[in-house]
Formats: sequence, C-alpha cells, structure tokens
Amino acid sequence: MIDRNNYLDWLKRWKDHQIIKVISGVRRSGKSTLFEIFQNYLYKNVISEEQIISINFEDIEFEELTDYKNLYNYIKSKLNKNKKNYIFLDEIQNVKNYEKAVDSLFLNKNCDIYLTGSNAYFMSGELATLLSGRYVELKILPLSFKEFYSALPKNYENKSDKEKFNLYLQTSSFPFAMNFINKNKEITEYLRDIYNTIILKDVITRLKISDVTTLENISKYLLSNIGSRVSTKKVSDTLISQNKPSNQKTIDKYVRGLVDSLLFYEASRYNVKGRKLLTTRNKYYAVDLSLRNLFVKTSSSDIGHILENIVYLELIRRGYEVYIGQFDDKEIDFVAIDSQQQISYYQVSATTLDESTLQRELFPLMQIKDNYPKYLLTLDDLFGTANYNGILKQNIIDWLLE
Repeated sequence: MIDRNNYLDWLKRWKDHQIIKVISGVRRSGKSTLFEIFQNYLYKNVISEEQIISINFEDIEFEELTDYKNLYNYIKSKLNKNKKNYIFLDEIQNVKNYEKAVDSLFLNKNCDIYLTGSNAYFMSGELATLLSGRYVELKILPLSFKEFYSALPKNYENKSDKEKFNLYLQTSSFPFAMNFINKNKEITEYLRDIYNTIILKDVITRLKISDVTTLENISKYLLSNIGSRVSTKKVSDTLISQNKPSNQKTIDKYVRGLVDSLLFYEASRYNVKGRKLLTTRNKYYAVDLSLRNLFVKTSSSDIGHILENIVYLELIRRGYEVYIGQFDDKEIDFVAIDSQQQISYYQVSATTLDESTLQRELFPLMQIKDNYPKYLLTLDDLFGTANYNGILKQNIIDWLLE
C-alpha cells in the first residue's frame, strides 16, 4: 500500500472537527485506499471496530443503501451512542438525494463524516448547495512522481532519476498500475478500463449522451492538444475537416462533461497586469499522461507540452490555484496562487541550452516587475541550475522530488 502522507495528514488534521470531510478525485486515484490507510490509523489510536462504519457504494453488497432513507436507517442502527462514530461513505454520488441522509447524520455530534466522489460536478456546485458550507474538501490526484519514485521496488534503486522519470511516464500515475511496471500489455488494458469506466459512468450516463462517437472524438482532440489553447470553434473546425462534424453547443457540453469527470483539468488564462481572469481560449491537461498514450502517438515535439502537463498537476498537488499567464502579447506558462494569495510564475521548457530558446523563455518573466518568485524549469543537466536576474532555473526532476 503506497503511503499518501500529505493526504493522510490532512485527514488527521480535520479528524473530530464538526464538519464533513469530502475527498474528491478521478476514479482509481486512491480515494478508497486512503480511507483504508486512515482507518488503520484510527485502529492504532484505540478506536474500536464498532466505531467505524464504512460503505463503498460501488460494492453490490450495499446496493440497497443507494436509497437515502435505507442508508440513513442502516447507519443510525449501527451508531454507538456513547462513543464517537467514524462514518466513511465511498463514491456517494451513487446515492440519489444522498445529502438528506448526510445532513441528518451531521446533526449528531458524535458522528465524524467522510465522503468520496469521482466527479467535479458532484463535488463542487452541487455539494456546496446541498451541504451549504458545512464541509471541507481534499482534492486528490493519482501519484506524483515523488510518490511513484518512493514506491518503486528495490530492484530499481540503481536506476538514475531520469530513468525513473521515464518509467513514470510509461507506467502511469494511477496507483494500481505500479503492479505492472514494464508490462505494457497489462498497463494498456488497465488504463483502457479506467478510461472506459470514466467515460461511461461519469460522462455518458450523467449527461445522457447518445452521440458517443462525437464525445470520444472530442476527448481524443483534447488529449492530442494538451497545453494548447482550445476554443469550441477550433474543435468544431478540426472535427469538420476530419469529416466528423459537430455543433459548438454540443462540444461545449461534452468538454464540460470531460472536465467534470476529472479526466481533464481546465486552466484558465490570467491577465497578469490587470490581475483578472480571461474567459476564452483556455488550456486543458490530462489527469494521467499514460491515458493520453492510448490514443495519441507521441512525437519529439510533444515533450514541452508533456512537461507542462506534469508541472501543472504538481502545482495543483501543492495546493495552488493555477492559471495560464497573459502579459501583453506574451504568455507565461503558469501563474500559481497560494491560499495566502501569494503568486509565483513558472516557465517550462525541455531545454534552454540554445541561447535563443533561453531568451524566449526568460523574456515574458523579465517583463513582470513585481517581486514574486519566478522559475524556469527544464530537463537540462548541464547548466541545470542558474539565476538570471532573480529568475531561478531548476531541473524539473529535482523540482518534482523536492
């Protein structure tokens, strides 16, 4: 079982507070395993077995409990009136009107409630409305490179960091895929199952989509264009040129469904001068690059966007709100804003050993005259670290392992 210490620390910190704990994340990202790890922690801290009520709504054993009244009555019958009860409800989006049961349980001072769900639609607007501000949310992602690195078998200890990084890209960041290192056929089958499950359960079923072919074409388009500015019209024009016509309203709906399923993350553009968001031509990043490999043949020209994708997800893991920076007619790869509204800027490039490439990457950062940190991340080993008038150059792999 892979330790997810940052996530576990979050659960420990919120334990016993009278607030609902919500863990959101794409399917197979490790939410259920995190529950197991946390429950083991509770057992070690003298919490008895009868104080823990754990239900996974994807297990047919609990199918009758997908009715919210049955769920409430079942849990109520198991509550220990004289002790704290720890209630874990996994994939609760499968329970219609779940909020009625959760709301009623929340009224009991001796109930500590933990929920998971696998789509952003459920975990954002809906949840905020239904539970009216009485929850905190932990957004989890599949394995970071650092988590993957630390969980590698002992026979990989002598591999270089760069070799391990390449292995990370090939294997997938989904935790269970670590069982299939260097087994390409098994990895492909496992990832295809994840993809099909997400598409079916979190997009097609929820949005009641009948035109599955168009949905898959849009998904493949986004996978092919990670890190590129995307507009509905551009997607439509591309599909039409491939004799796969679709109207812009449908494309908007399907893109939103793919983002809500957490298969993709949408990065909005941010005007650095005006400190405001721009509403058009956002970028999209895949939750796992090996999923992309199922449908897109990677070329050497993709490496910059692949590295962008990795850095974007890592900044999200580290707790930042992440945007694409716009400064006049220049673009900064990422503007990262922390919970204290402190800003940092990032440029990402495979290499800047060529002088013209270096100057191109540095120029947008040099135009920003504030005193917030500015970084240039590359794969360079030679001259991998440097300081260009306050702009710090770092090796991406070293940065990921910080």
